Amino acid sequence: MAMPTVSVRPKDAGAKGDEEAAPHASRAEVVFDLRDVSVSYFNVVAVAGVTLDVHQNEITALIGPSGCGKSTLLRSFNRMNDLVAGARVSGHISYHGHDLYAPSVDPVEVRRRIGMVFQRPNPFPKSIYDNVAFGPRINGRRKGLDDIVEEALVNAVLWDEVKGKLKQSAFTLSGGQQQRLCIARCLAVQPDVILMDEPCSALDPIATSRIEDLMADLKRDYTIVIVTHNMQQAARVSDMTAFLTAEVDEHDHRVGRLVEYDSTDKIFTNPSDARTEGYITGRFG
Repeated sequence: MAMPTVSVRPKDAGAKGDEEAAPHASRAEVVFDLRDVSVSYFNVVAVAGVTLDVHQNEITALIGPSGCGKSTLLRSFNRMNDLVAGARVSGHISYHGHDLYAPSVDPVEVRRRIGMVFQRPNPFPKSIYDNVAFGPRINGRRKGLDDIVEEALVNAVLWDEVKGKLKQSAFTLSGGQQQRLCIARCLAVQPDVILMDEPCSALDPIATSRIEDLMADLKRDYTIVIVTHNMQQAARVSDMTAFLTAEVDEHDHRVGRLVEYDSTDKIFTNPSDARTEGYITGRFG
């Protein structure tokens, strides 16, 4: 089965009235549908029984204490766990209504449509230009690369800072610039979804602010799922928040479990579960 055809909303769609420009969970199309999803490594369960929906053109934050399985769960969204020895994903994950783990689905195509930005900037040992052009070239693009690179850098709010030094090494950029370069590299292959695993944890407050502003801009055209330890960041940028916690099973293994999933406003002001309130208020975690 081929991956589904998906469309990206044009940029001027964000100029519509407030009602249309800010989709709500009850109206927005479901991009990911997770039902009873568990991930284990060598038969040891790392995260168990997660059920939630991720909606189009929203930022969904995964928060919780260390060891609760946030990053493990995030990697299941684009089959990155396939690359981890001993990893196994059970339950059901659909992407635009299609089984993401069906045998006929190409995981390489999955990762093109569902891009990943990692915790630490990881530019390739290449020029700024070649970093952004890498994905399109791998996908067979030979023409129009200049336009693709420029558009990706513009959308990552980096073009004005690098347009005169595209042939310089990516390592000459600051940490925040390198992270935005990695986002541009992701955008260059025209994904539908961007996954971000602690994208600001290695950055200073100014660079963090720029990445957060960038995320708010990108959600007009992309669906974003972010893992963050920074609760203030989740409160600032996300529309929906999932709180996970870690429980110790009968074998003394930590197992991540979803406690609560709701609008970010509700999670941070009126959570339904006492464990969520305890984490949000700093009583544990």
